[in-house]
Amino acid sequence: MTASDSQDLVLEEESLRDGLQMETAILPTASKLKLFHMMREAGLKRIQVGSFVHPSIVPQMADTDQLVEMIGDIPDMTITGLVLNERGLDRAINCGLQHITMSTSVSTSHSLKNFKKTREEALESWLLMLRKSVDSDIIPRAGIQCAFGCPDDDSVSDDILLEAIGLSLEAGAAEINLADTAGLATPFQIKERLKQIAKYFPDAVVSLHLHDSMGLAMANLVAGYEAGIRLFDTSIGGLGGCPFVAGAAGNLATEDVVNMFHSSGIDTGINLADLCMINHTYQELLGRQLPGRICCLQQKCQTDGEALK
Repeated sequence: MTASDSQDLVLEEESLRDGLQMETAILPTASKLKLFHMMREAGLKRIQVGSFVHPSIVPQMADTDQLVEMIGDIPDMTITGLVLNERGLDRAINCGLQHITMSTSVSTSHSLKNFKKTREEALESWLLMLRKSVDSDIIPRAGIQCAFGCPDDDSVSDDILLEAIGLSLEAGAAEINLADTAGLATPFQIKERLKQIAKYFPDAVVSLHLHDSMGLAMANLVAGYEAGIRLFDTSIGGLGGCPFVAGAAGNLATEDVVNMFHSSGIDTGINLADLCMINHTYQELLGRQLPGRICCLQQKCQTDGEALK
């Protein structure tokens, strides 16, 4: 199983999409653009800037088309967005996006909540969109939600997951993104399912999207890394989560992941101090403290140190 031709570690930053879609505050496009350029300067090379969903459903993402056009094409960076239906795909095509993630769910109950379709119905329309994106010269990433289970659906078997992966690769998916949507995965399950995928699809490029509902997301990331994965979705401050799974916690904080890798002697090419600055900017814009750990700890140590002077 390969992560990329160069085997480099890549973090896809998702706070502008997955993070903000859960917030009640709607950030101005100018603030999003500022955050994007701060992320770029911090060394992030792959950023998901929004989703193409109906503004009445997710008003936080209403300006995704405009934001993509304002950012433009930046060499050596992957600018991507989330697409959930054909109308969203047309919007992504029209604004000039060259890389997208299209998601489906292998859980029937989650699919009905998220897509208003059964798992089989959603999979069928998803495959059509994958083929359309390839025909439109857009690079598609196949996002598979609930890849490690769903709290109210025990039917997510290895066979169902492998079938979805095989069909998406046949349709032209350039990457398979496995989402632990409910945050139920364990390191042992991560390794076992990745082992099965490597057995049947040894050349597939696989990435992980991990939620921290059970407090195991970092351990799951390490398990994925040890299994050969080099592409991970993260979100500054731990912003985000799934609105269709009750109790699902947010994403792994980008700064915590970078700190973990750097502390282990693994270079990410990302500046941790810059990430903490972005974390602070988000807190100012959203008016609350974010759940990410390392930046909060550093800020507390600095404040305590000043108080002791």
